[in-house]
Amino acid sequence: MLPPLLIVSISIVAVEVVVGFIGNGFITTVNIINWIKSKKTSSADMILIFLSTSRFILQATVLMHIHSLYFADVFKWASVYKDFAAVWMFVNHSSLWFSTWLYVLYCVKIINTTHWLLLQIKCRIAGMVPWLLLGSLVISSVTSLPLLWITPNTYLCSSTGNWRENSTADIMDWDSSSLYLLLLYFVGCFFPLVLSVVTSALLITSLWKHRKAMQCYAETFTDAMIDVHLNAIKSIISFLILYLSSFVAQILLILSTSQSKDVVKVAVSLVVVEAYPSMHSIILIIVNSKLKLVFRKICLHFKCHLECKPPSPRLERNSLQ
Repeated sequence: MLPPLLIVSISIVAVEVVVGFIGNGFITTVNIINWIKSKKTSSADMILIFLSTSRFILQATVLMHIHSLYFADVFKWASVYKDFAAVWMFVNHSSLWFSTWLYVLYCVKIINTTHWLLLQIKCRIAGMVPWLLLGSLVISSVTSLPLLWITPNTYLCSSTGNWRENSTADIMDWDSSSLYLLLLYFVGCFFPLVLSVVTSALLITSLWKHRKAMQCYAETFTDAMIDVHLNAIKSIISFLILYLSSFVAQILLILSTSQSKDVVKVAVSLVVVEAYPSMHSIILIIVNSKLKLVFRKICLHFKCHLECKPPSPRLERNSLQ
């Protein structure tokens, strides 16, 4: 039996996984349908497809782990644990790279600059996006496949909730395997983390300056236009908080499950780590006008279906545009 605190934590994570499934599945479906209908897609939508798909798979791996803790202790076999860890590491690093490229794209498009290098990137960014996505998959493979050669000596027993030794592990002890896991995670996350922080800081600075300039010309710009910039700043700050919190919590989780066996630290870290891919998908839907409009349309149809009333023709026309 798992400790009560860990059961509560895993239950919260399960809710976050469901939210992540719905949010990322919605983003993927809407953008793929638009891609098929229009026979083309923008760079931002392409990144969103890759990002939401990778996070959907990431949520599936988390769900499999939760299932194993409650119903089947399948991860007691080192080979299964290694395969699972490699898949999780690959999709996790891929999603981090994809979210980074999304904000790099926003940064390049929004920030006004006269530097020749940035101007060249601004002109060629659309053609660079597919190669950046492909490169992210390659880098994520390099930082995740080595896990197949690492055999852990500890795993979480679903029957007792304790961390116990794996009798099949004879290559290295848990200190070494956890060190390699931590090293691979840090290497895979460090560069996208730095890029995300830098581009987000540039975006916030640029949007804030633009907002201040718009406030100086209040007669020209409406409050709604100023609020758009303020909401964009809030979304970027929320992304940074979720990203950095998840990064720190994941490191604490790796250390906790291999050294201190601190149930409280494990429980809190699990919730914080899983909050990032789930909550960020909701933020992406809120700040993306196309996704938000489609979501409103779905909610309206659902509401009208319950009330047995036809949907508003005006909203129907706006959703199809």
